[in-house]
Amino acid sequence: MRAPALYSAAGSLLLTALTAVPAGGATAVPGAAELRGTTTAAARAEAAGIDFAECPDAEDLPAAMECGTVTVPLDYAHPDGKQIKLTVSRVRATQKDPHNSKRKVPRQGSLVYNPGGPGASGMYFPLIGYVPEWKRLAAAYDLVGYAPRGVGRSAPLSCQDPQHFLKGPSPAPTHPSESYKQERIAEAKAYARGCAKRNGAALRHYTSLNNARDLDVLRAALGEEKLTFMGASYGTYFGALYATLFPSHVRRMVFDAAVNPDPEQIWYRNNLDQSAAFEGRWADFREWIAKHDKVYGLGDTAEKVQRSYDRAAAQLAAEPAGGKVGPGQLQGAFLTAGYYDDYWPHRAEALSAYLKGDPKQLIQQAGPHPEAAKEAENSNAVYTAVECNDASWPTDWKVWDRDNTRLARVAPFETWDNVWVNLPCAYWQAPRQEPLDVRTGPGELPSTLILAAERDAAAPYDGALELHRRLSGSVLVTERDAGTHGIAGGPNRCVNGYVDAYLLEGRLPVRRAACAPHPEPRPRG
Repeated sequence: MRAPALYSAAGSLLLTALTAVPAGGATAVPGAAELRGTTTAAARAEAAGIDFAECPDAEDLPAAMECGTVTVPLDYAHPDGKQIKLTVSRVRATQKDPHNSKRKVPRQGSLVYNPGGPGASGMYFPLIGYVPEWKRLAAAYDLVGYAPRGVGRSAPLSCQDPQHFLKGPSPAPTHPSESYKQERIAEAKAYARGCAKRNGAALRHYTSLNNARDLDVLRAALGEEKLTFMGASYGTYFGALYATLFPSHVRRMVFDAAVNPDPEQIWYRNNLDQSAAFEGRWADFREWIAKHDKVYGLGDTAEKVQRSYDRAAAQLAAEPAGGKVGPGQLQGAFLTAGYYDDYWPHRAEALSAYLKGDPKQLIQQAGPHPEAAKEAENSNAVYTAVECNDASWPTDWKVWDRDNTRLARVAPFETWDNVWVNLPCAYWQAPRQEPLDVRTGPGELPSTLILAAERDAAAPYDGALELHRRLSGSVLVTERDAGTHGIAGGPNRCVNGYVDAYLLEGRLPVRRAACAPHPEPRPRG
């Protein structure tokens, strides 16, 4: 399941094998042609640079931003074949010390950011420099965002008519009937067919490995000999692929809310683990609501809050709020609260008001927004294409049904919704990739920084531990007893201190460090 947007060892062995291939000779080494193609594309991009200018109206970005494009091959095995353009945004380093206006800060190059997904755009990222927690980084770095292949205007993907994508009201059964399962299977098959029909042979080239290769071309186009990169959520996965493929091109890398890169986890098992973790985060949210029962009146225990939620879902099934918010929309709105606890007061207030007879807040927070349909459909198409292309998925519905029926007995909140999002991968018509074994040995890669919240549901903590084991010399900073998905530049000063020390000075703890949790949100009213 993709994450909402930005929060307010085989490396050297593979490279040695690839570079040892005789020029023009045939090779059975996986990825050899793509590596040569990346080298060719990066050299071209370095020569061309990026012609940054005023952002086009289509990007809907403020005048403070500059925009440009970088050209990459659709297929890196054929770098002289079809080319696509990725959109790029930038705000130049201010070089102004936020704590001393008379002091000029040395520029350290470009900091490239990806917010995850797959399917999320980073085009708005450079605006983060106006947030106080980011001003020191904005002084030293050009903040660079971009839309990965398939996203926005970067060779966009679509799998169905956007007008049919955002539907409401919809059900959200935690224990679906056999007939409902068959309906969703039919929808998944139709969606997979739509992806193949609308995108043709190009569909196979929307992968995490190509996202990593695109990142190296972008590095070259920016004129950077080595990459400084921050990836959040899914961005940590192809960032880790980059670190494995191009370790000598890395300057500094931050992996925020790290995804488990174990090839056996990509992506079916990662989604099972995610569904299980969301049950714990949903429990955290219910306990917080119960703690503030005097404000919300939804119950003074987590169990009573669950009953209030179930009562709202039943009422919405019988009579959708505003004709468009059913149980599915309710579940979607409360799922986002599993990502970010700063949503907790808003969601609790909306649920409380609805059960007292006022649906306006719930409609506003949970209702589908037709004006966002095109962007949402595009994002979902990229998410589906990348995850389905990246690895093998079970093709027998019985496997999905068995695994998720078992899981839903103990983790009903998100399990089946996660199935329906990913089920097109069971019927995918494009070829599958073999996941790269993310791994670097001692001395192959500069020290990198991994950030993780201990109770993150979208990227369960075990993923950060696994990435830490696989990237030699990496340092893991944990926010204890917290579950926000993506913690860099947020409210935790301890976490931000480690990020700033690393990106600004190259300083890191020896191997691991921990921060106390940021304060819980306060109820409104």
